[in-house]
Amino acid sequence: MDELGNILIAGTGPVAVQSAVLLGRLPGALGIAGRESERSAVFFAALESTAGTVRAEVQNASHAALAGQCRIEQRFRGYGSVAGRWDTLVLTVTADAYLPVLRQLASEVLTVFQRIVLLSPTLGSGALVREYARAQGADPEVISFSSYLGDTRWAQGTPGASVLTAGAKARIYAGSSRGSSPALEQLRAVHDAVGTELQILGLPVEAEARNLSLYVHPALFMNEVTLRAVFAAAPPAPYVYKLYPEGPITPSMIHTLVQQWRELSAILTALGGKGVNLLAFMLHDGYPVHPQSIDPAHVAAFEQLPAIHQEYLIYVRYASLLVDPFSEPSADGRYFDFSAIPSARSSATTQATGTCQGCQRKTTTAPRSSRVSPGTWRFPAQQSMTSWTPTRARSRRRHRHWAISRARRPLVCRTSQKTWA
Repeated sequence: MDELGNILIAGTGPVAVQSAVLLGRLPGALGIAGRESERSAVFFAALESTAGTVRAEVQNASHAALAGQCRIEQRFRGYGSVAGRWDTLVLTVTADAYLPVLRQLASEVLTVFQRIVLLSPTLGSGALVREYARAQGADPEVISFSSYLGDTRWAQGTPGASVLTAGAKARIYAGSSRGSSPALEQLRAVHDAVGTELQILGLPVEAEARNLSLYVHPALFMNEVTLRAVFAAAPPAPYVYKLYPEGPITPSMIHTLVQQWRELSAILTALGGKGVNLLAFMLHDGYPVHPQSIDPAHVAAFEQLPAIHQEYLIYVRYASLLVDPFSEPSADGRYFDFSAIPSARSSATTQATGTCQGCQRKTTTAPRSSRVSPGTWRFPAQQSMTSWTPTRARSRRRHRHWAISRARRPLVCRTSQKTWA
């Protein structure tokens, strides 16, 4: 059955194109809308040159199911120009743009939506969207994902009709305001077909809480060490994931991280959701460590442990990932320096250029400013670009994790879902 009906995608970034390729395989009409801007004008011009056909390429053969093309039948420049009857709205824009997009839609368009899908929400996005829709006389099903399924960027480095997906996650989460609905089941089937497990949770807020960046990035980046590095005028720059003094990780920072996790868990419980076992989430959905470093029994009992024990285990987790514990040691017994990711500095003009050793594409970053821009990549000094590659851990482990490709030179992505946390 066609549970999603006619689908309108909001957004004109790489995620919108990859989503169109996947959702275009379903019955029903497919449309795309974007705000009026110079960047979106370039995108729409590219679509005109291809008669609305968009294409997704993949970097690794294991992700071949994500590749393909489709024709976007209806294209709207400016959200206020959207017309027609659309059953499903897929918001591929950032979470802070959800309400601005909805406010620009005509009431006769907004009130007809049967469901609104949020691909990259933050905690509370689903409730915010649902409340706004109800205030406008609509009552759509709201589906929140924990995050987008992978790592997608422009194939040629600039907006166009083709994108490159360099990696895909093994598992993401989703929750609906109407429980396990037929539409949510169809979205799960779409993800299953491309090799990403979509685990369904009871509420949208529970899915929104399954985003590791929500718990770790505030503490990692909003501290004196990292902020000094971001705004420093000259090197050396500390590393994001190293222990002090090479990086910001101290017992005090870990205390802040764990305390915030407890506060967010309390909020989640008050909203009727189930909290997250932070340590298990880090190890199972992030990057694992050897059981010799952290006892699996402590992982299972993490939520019941005393606060000081919880903080100790999180500190051990970061200390255990100073090197890649699953890399092959060198002749002198050294493991790959997994945590050597420098803090990004604020700069109005700095650019970097690199060549991907996987696809041989040359890429130049956009000028950086004090505002971190999604999709802007930064390359470590004197190192060429290489891609994050999702690989299955060795056969003795049952889950997948993010690993560095064989070139062993880390790419630093400034969007939260592209770096291990």
